Amino acid sequence: MTDPAETPANILAEAQTLTHAPGEPVDENLWLEDVRGEEQLAWVREQNARTEELLETGDYPELEAQILEVMDSQDRIPMVTKRGDWYYNFWRDAANPKGLWRRTRWESYVTDSPEWDILLDVDALAASEGVEWVWGGAGFLRPEDGTSWRRCMVRLSPDGGDAVAVREYDVEDRTFIAPEAGGFMLPAAKGGVDWLDADTLIVSSTLGEDAVTTSSYPRIVRRLPRGTTLDDAEVIFEVPADHLMGGAGFDDTPGFERLLASDRISFFDVRHSIWRDGAWQEIPVPTDVDIDLHREWILFRPQRDWDLDGTVHAAGSLLAADFESFLAGSRELTLLFAPDGHTSLQSWSWTKNHLLVNLLRDVSSEIRVLTPPSVGAPSAGAAVSFASGEWATEELDACPPLHLVESYAVDDEDPDSGDDYWLIATGFLTPTTLLRGTIGGGHADVKRAPSFFDESRFAVEQHFATSADGTQVPYFQVGPKDLELNGTAPTQLSGYGGFEISRTPAYSGVVGRAWLERGGVYVVANIRGGGEYGPAWHQAALKENRHRAYEDFAAVALDLIRRDVTSPEHLGCTGGSNGGLLVGNMLVNFPSLFGAISCGVPLLDMRRYTKLSAGTSWIAEYGDPDVPEQWEYLKTFSPYHLLRDGVNYPDTFIWTATSDDRVGPVQARKMAARMEAMGIPNVWYHEALEGGHAGASDNRQAAALQARSAAFLWRSLGR
Repeated sequence: MTDPAETPANILAEAQTLTHAPGEPVDENLWLEDVRGEEQLAWVREQNARTEELLETGDYPELEAQILEVMDSQDRIPMVTKRGDWYYNFWRDAANPKGLWRRTRWESYVTDSPEWDILLDVDALAASEGVEWVWGGAGFLRPEDGTSWRRCMVRLSPDGGDAVAVREYDVEDRTFIAPEAGGFMLPAAKGGVDWLDADTLIVSSTLGEDAVTTSSYPRIVRRLPRGTTLDDAEVIFEVPADHLMGGAGFDDTPGFERLLASDRISFFDVRHSIWRDGAWQEIPVPTDVDIDLHREWILFRPQRDWDLDGTVHAAGSLLAADFESFLAGSRELTLLFAPDGHTSLQSWSWTKNHLLVNLLRDVSSEIRVLTPPSVGAPSAGAAVSFASGEWATEELDACPPLHLVESYAVDDEDPDSGDDYWLIATGFLTPTTLLRGTIGGGHADVKRAPSFFDESRFAVEQHFATSADGTQVPYFQVGPKDLELNGTAPTQLSGYGGFEISRTPAYSGVVGRAWLERGGVYVVANIRGGGEYGPAWHQAALKENRHRAYEDFAAVALDLIRRDVTSPEHLGCTGGSNGGLLVGNMLVNFPSLFGAISCGVPLLDMRRYTKLSAGTSWIAEYGDPDVPEQWEYLKTFSPYHLLRDGVNYPDTFIWTATSDDRVGPVQARKMAARMEAMGIPNVWYHEALEGGHAGASDNRQAAALQARSAAFLWRSLGR
């Protein structure tokens, strides 16, 4: 038990000992960077067998089966996207592990057993072609003259990675259009396509000579007419090779058709252009101001304070202007939302006449309906206040405390229901509900997800931990209502803390079955680096300030220990991708706080991360190790270089996927190999051969992944 008289700052100072790697570090595991080499995969198979022998014993089969039952449940909500009169859904279950792309009508969708029109059976496609296809989505060609939505470009990954093949598909005939019949077909690559018209695609792809940036993403955009090859396609846009990527798309909104391009310089800086009078015209905003075009409107969300002609617009605010007037030089902007110390903007969605704005207030949802002055108030008799420019705003009564509720338009172009919206409501102990409403007319349930565990036995609490610099860091705690505060509860602490991604309340039948019902406590930390409090919360942990995210996470761990919820021997942490880097830093910098670490698809080698997979694209988040002064701080949070002899490290499970072409499996491999070579006990490694950055390409693989992590944590913490 921690002495309550000690301050978090003092405890963190004692717990954290950053070891600077002197000079250029020696890397004895470079050989493992050959992702698909025979010797390397033999090492992987040996590690997998050892880990499976340890973890897949006892009640593991039952645990995996319970998790798979959740993932394959026929009672899950089939989320849909409306196109014309049809509602489209992609569905995986036990009988269809790779999935079905299907559609139904509204009258059928609202019933308990919708009648689905099957468009594409991915399992059958994979079997017939001998390729383990993974569904990546579909983009429709807008029909002309009110005809049906028929042609689309289907995206399929051969292994679950980011590289996808793209094929033209006819949803009425249920067939791919073969190239010999004039159909579009592109082999697997990173990038994207969009329809310019019925016979022309806009293609950004890593295929072709000099087409790839140093971040492994497309550098050039081509105009591809039907019946031609990509090699002969006209290049219409390109960016320097050291930028993150180039892309383009066509806004096909009737009456507002326009071709747009983006030069993404870094992860957070982008230049936008519009095709006008035979040339690209740059939209005059700073590269760190996000924009969104919708009909006549342009919306702005600054990532940093934006000084526009002497008026400073706060980071994280939302502003609007008439697009053509702004392009012509007008700087008349309307403030739609201004953040404060508790409230941040997360997303927005346009209906036909209104703007839905999704906010977080201390990590609980709040939704506002904003209405342009030409439309009028959203509902007769509603209490309405007015922002500058006479936009009306009204709060949508749909958000209980400690819940996430997201709103977005159903189909803003539907003449009869253009102001309809979806609501997706969820909480740690509240199974997800899908609702549909009309602005000004209320909303009602459409479908409810099933309950997968006895939620009545548990309670959700929100607490705030004090980080090393005094910052108050919120976290959610889910545990038994009758939890005895004696420091013995097996506790799983989860976090992310990067790229302005928010960790919010969400129902998980997997967490309920695999952790809560077994007697565990589940905790989600809302640390800096994330987006829970907007851009400032994110930027507080960038680059040389990265340690703030790790101090925040450690402060939450300490608060759980201080409150006697748990103790170090019963406290474990989990994280994937950037969250894998987070828990990797808990391993090397705060080992005394944890009894177990589950580290998934992680960054861990910050010296070479820019040389591996898509690593260069994250320099804006972490820094560039090839710049000496930046390596000086990068090496203070590079777990691969901070391992040291004589330390009692917690049990460690590192997992990844061979086909991950975003982070890649290399850093996970090298970390496990170094820990084993140092003689560190209880280090386990598992690498799925497919599944991409998600680590799984179907429900069966996902259930096994979740079950291994839960079994590992329970084995280490529940004893």
